[in-house]
Amino acid sequence: MKENFLIIKLSSLGDIIHTLPAFSALRRRFPGSTITWAVEENGKEILDLIPGLDKIAVVDRKKWRKSANDIRQKERTALDFQGLVKSAFLAYLSRSRRRIGFHKKNLREPLASLFYTEKIDYVDESDVHVISKNLRLLRPLGIKDDNYEFPLLLPAEVVASVDAKLAEAGFLHNKKLIVYNLGAAWETKRWFPEKWEELIKKIQFEGSSPLLLWGNEEEKNLALQVHERTGVLLSPFLTIKEVLALIKKAALLVSGDTFALQAACALSTPVVGLFGPTNPRRNGPFRPSDRVVFHKLDCNPCYKKTCSTLDCLKALKVEDAVEAIKEAWESHE
Repeated sequence: MKENFLIIKLSSLGDIIHTLPAFSALRRRFPGSTITWAVEENGKEILDLIPGLDKIAVVDRKKWRKSANDIRQKERTALDFQGLVKSAFLAYLSRSRRRIGFHKKNLREPLASLFYTEKIDYVDESDVHVISKNLRLLRPLGIKDDNYEFPLLLPAEVVASVDAKLAEAGFLHNKKLIVYNLGAAWETKRWFPEKWEELIKKIQFEGSSPLLLWGNEEEKNLALQVHERTGVLLSPFLTIKEVLALIKKAALLVSGDTFALQAACALSTPVVGLFGPTNPRRNGPFRPSDRVVFHKLDCNPCYKKTCSTLDCLKALKVEDAVEAIKEAWESHE
């Protein structure tokens, strides 16, 4: 009997990127299988770029029952990489005969374990990258694969669109692009405008040109503050696919722990990561040539989305970021 699989990773964009190596390992082990990926609408733009994925099932949170009907199939194995009650319940509603999830202690919502037929052993996430953790979810299938492979295929028309938008914004294509990603979904991951301003003014590489990347209106306002103080170009509005093409084009990305950083790592773009409330060993860059700026405090990593003090961000020194950027730049020249 041919194996069929359901991957459940609904969001966020960075987490979807971190699940791609598990998909690649699954496809290598079962080249003739049918693999469906359940995802929320926003993440579909990434999955559209993945060759070898048979079906993308978009989960509508307002039409949960219909979404479950679309993925219902008894002779299948469901893999819940999300670890939430809603994702585990979706696996249950899919009627998959095997429903594999993480150990209860590794779940963001431990009640999710009630809906699994199998759970893997506990993973110490303090010293294991989340990509490796995701790969371990394949162990019950007999897959022991540690390869970080990201099957992202960027269409030529998307690359051309980004080139045209950059030219219209005034970017010179004969320059090496340094992207400063100022935004993040959590306030605890967003470094301060005055710190970005100070950093950017201290980075002057011959033949390079900086660009400020933003995603939503809040991030755009932050980028505008830095633009007004530094004169650095603001990126035009880009779709998720275009952001990936921009990052692929970049000579260096400087970013907090967010989608842009995960995308850069997947696309082999040099990275300097600025980390506050999250653990860079779990979520950060994984190539030796990349760099991380992180100051360990008694309270971090806490993974809190809000904070009254933001001590972990305040502890990030501009001088340390400058040094990390210079090291990353020189190691990739």
